[in-house]
Parts: sequence; structure tokens; C-alpha cells
Amino acid sequence: MKFIGTRGTIEKKSFSEVILNPAALNGGLYVPEKLPKIDERFLIKHYDDRDEKTYKNLAAGILSLFKIDIGKDLLNKALYTYLRNFDDPDVVPVVKVKEDLSIAELWHGPTRAFKDMALQPFGVILSNLAKERNENYLIMAATSGDTGPATLKTFENKENIKVVCLYPHKGTSEVQKLQMVTTNASNEKVFGILGDFDDAQSALKNLLKNEDFRKTLEEEGIKLSAANSVNFGRIIFQIIYHFWAYLKLVENGEILLMDKIDVIIPSGNFGNALGAYYAKKMGLPIEKIIIASNKNNVLYELIKYGRYDLRDKKLIKTISPAMDILKSSNVERVLFDKFGENRTKELLESLEENGYFELTQEELNVIQEDFDADFATDGECEEIIKRYANNENYLMDPHTATAVKAYEYLKEKGEIKNYVVAYSTAEWTKFAPSIYKALTNEDIDREIAEVEENTISDKDAIVYIETHYDVKAPEIIRELFDKEITNENIIDKSQIKDEIVKFIKK
Repeated sequence: MKFIGTRGTIEKKSFSEVILNPAALNGGLYVPEKLPKIDERFLIKHYDDRDEKTYKNLAAGILSLFKIDIGKDLLNKALYTYLRNFDDPDVVPVVKVKEDLSIAELWHGPTRAFKDMALQPFGVILSNLAKERNENYLIMAATSGDTGPATLKTFENKENIKVVCLYPHKGTSEVQKLQMVTTNASNEKVFGILGDFDDAQSALKNLLKNEDFRKTLEEEGIKLSAANSVNFGRIIFQIIYHFWAYLKLVENGEILLMDKIDVIIPSGNFGNALGAYYAKKMGLPIEKIIIASNKNNVLYELIKYGRYDLRDKKLIKTISPAMDILKSSNVERVLFDKFGENRTKELLESLEENGYFELTQEELNVIQEDFDADFATDGECEEIIKRYANNENYLMDPHTATAVKAYEYLKEKGEIKNYVVAYSTAEWTKFAPSIYKALTNEDIDREIAEVEENTISDKDAIVYIETHYDVKAPEIIRELFDKEITNENIIDKSQIKDEIVKFIKK
């Protein structure tokens, strides 16, 4: 399989080239030239083959269709992370919570968030490719809270790799921050940015295409790559769990093979949703991909009204901080697939230069063939968390709550007619004070837009929740509170380039 750029292509690239060098021409992103197709026979094979029915084997089967230029032994080593580093034998358990709703839990990996699903195998492949080629790489990651910990975990102490992680200072949960600033791997550096996630992500994108920065790296014998979902090495692994969730519904007797389903995805940077879109294009029977946002509802406005307008928008801090994003990178890949290179370039250049673009009515109709959207206030999320914990015996984090709110709202409007899979993107332990507030606050204001200051620590909130609900935090979260902070560096965004150069020259 070959890959092309969304804003123009001089030559087609292989998967290994794209994963190592993710920046495409003219600031674009790499996409597959053509997606492979699956049919009913493929699904039957992976459903009926009960002795081999594991997440690892399904992943191997789907990746084989892409014909990527990664050796069988290395790919097997990468996929083995699903057996070694996830605490559930299903890897992604699919839990029924309503008659027509199941929740696919994507957070059973080492950092308790869905980013592990892609970054665990991704890290193995990229680091081994670097070692095989005797090349040294700087891996950059901008994070709203989950990509950072997952990147640091997968690359810690890897040979031929250095990692720089950028996160918004005061823009993540305490647990998310501790997962980053307690890393003591000598090949990793963590920077808290005095700004928001969009500032961190913009800095990463600018450095990826900054020739002066690349020249400095070359002088040090270092090449540049990225762990964000701008790298298609992330996206390819985010396609797989949509197939897994579907086959688990068949196995659980919730649907018949080839029945259509709807999926609801909490989405900030759109990578998870893009994986579902590609799965649908490949042949998975998904009817609607429903995007669930928080009050930073740029994706809702795009899908409902065809507008992407940042001109008067300021980032709102919410209790679902991993979705506190205004610039969703992977929207570009969907625009390219729908409307082609020239229109994509026109739309994205308008967004970058003017802070705005608008689809025609015909283009909006095309988007709405596959997508629908909803958003939730913090108060609505808190009400969902409390009600499902008490009535359904299911404890969810605030990001998952946006998806469940979308399910309830769209079902009430009669817009959901299929069985639904909602994706849970993080474990409750990563946002324990928000869960505590939801569970203990009797009078919830459904119009809350801004986060109130937490009045309880993450550690104490976890103890309360464990005491009052039938849940237990994993040891990997508990031990964070006793670890030494070794990598906390707070800088202005104007200092990013210079600080990275200092790190790589050590």
C-alpha cells in the first residue's frame, strides 16, 4: 500500500516512510492511496474462528489487508503488546448498559486511556525501524492529557529515540500530569506550556515543517517524527477496535452479522472518529458515526451546520479536558476523502489564514451521510455519571459521559434506529475529582460551562469512590501519588524550539 498527501503529492510513500516522517507536502497529512475492502466472508472468518478469536489475531488480519512494508516478526512483536500490556483478556471489553447500548472500553492499557490502543504497537514498530536503520529520531507529542502519557510509556528508555512531550500547563487532570512529570527515562523531556492544547499542537506542526529546526536536528544526527494522530501510524491501529466491537456485539447476541450499527465517539482531535470512518469505508456495517463534543463544540457545528469558525472562539476548560480542542487535525483527512486535494487545500488554508471555512450545502449533505453530532455541558455529564453509577452500576469518566448523553438525546429525538456502541476513552481514575463532584452533588446546574476548582485531591477522590462504589483503581494509578516528580518544566510557547534544541544537544 502507498500513501499520498492531502495537499499534494510529489511521490507516493510506503507505510514505513510515513510512520518515520509524517509531515506531508504543503503542510498536509498522509492518507492511504486506496483503502482495502472487507466483505461478509472476512467477518465470518474472524467471528467463527473461535480458537483464534483474539484481539491480536483480528489486528493481524486487518493489517494484512493493508499490505504494509513491516516484517512479519516485527509486526507480531508489536501486536504482542495487546497480550502483555493490557489487563483484560479481550483487550477491549464491550459492556452492555442498556437494551440497545453497549460501551466499548478502550482504556485497559498501561496509561488507562484509549491512546494506548495505538501507541503501544506504534512505539514498538517505530523504535525498531529506527534501530534497524541505525537512525536516531526525535519523537514529538502534543497532548491534551492522554497522548502524552501513552507516548512516554511506549518509548521510555528505547534506543535511538528521544521524546519531547508538550502539554498545556493547568490544562490536564492531576493524574494525567503525574503520568508525565514523574517519568525518569533519560531519553524523555516533558514541557508544560503556558497556553492551551491548540498552542502545543500548533507548535508541533510548525516544528515538523520548520527547515531551520530540521537542519539543527540533522547537525545532531537526528530525524524528526511525531506521535500525534497526524502520524498515520497511529490511525491504522485506531481502525481495528471498531471491527472488534462489532464482532463482540455479534458474539454477545446483540446483533446479527451484517446488521448495521451506530457508533458514538467522544472526539477532540478526530482520530478515533476517523478510524471509524475508514472502518465503514472498508465495509464494516456502520450507519452513523456520531461525534460527541463538550462545550468546545467546533465539530458539532461543522457536522450540523457546515461551519468551522474559530474567529470568536476561546477554548473553554471543561471536566473532559482531553476534548478541550478547537483545531481538530484529522478533519483534514475526511475532507480530502470527500472532496479531494484542491478543495481540502482551499478549506484548510482558509481556516489557517482566516480562522474560518464553510462548506456548501451539497458538501454538508455529503458529510451528513456518514456523520451526526451532539455536545454536552459539564452539568449534563455530571448528571449522566451519577445516574449511570447509581442506576446501571456503571461508572464512567466525563468523556464517556458526552457519548452517553448523545445516545440519550438522539434516541429521544428518534434519530437512533440501530444498536449503538459508545466508546469509553478513559478510565474514571484519571478524572476522579470530577467523578466525585458528580456523585456527591445533589443539585446539578445543567448549564455549567466552566470548570469549578476541585475541592478534593485526586488521591482522596479515588479513595472515596472505591469506598462507596464497587470499583478499584489499578496499582499503576495508585503508585503515581508516591512517585518523585522528575520532569516538570514550565515554559512559554515562544521557548519551545530553544528548549528542545538544548535537550537534544545534551
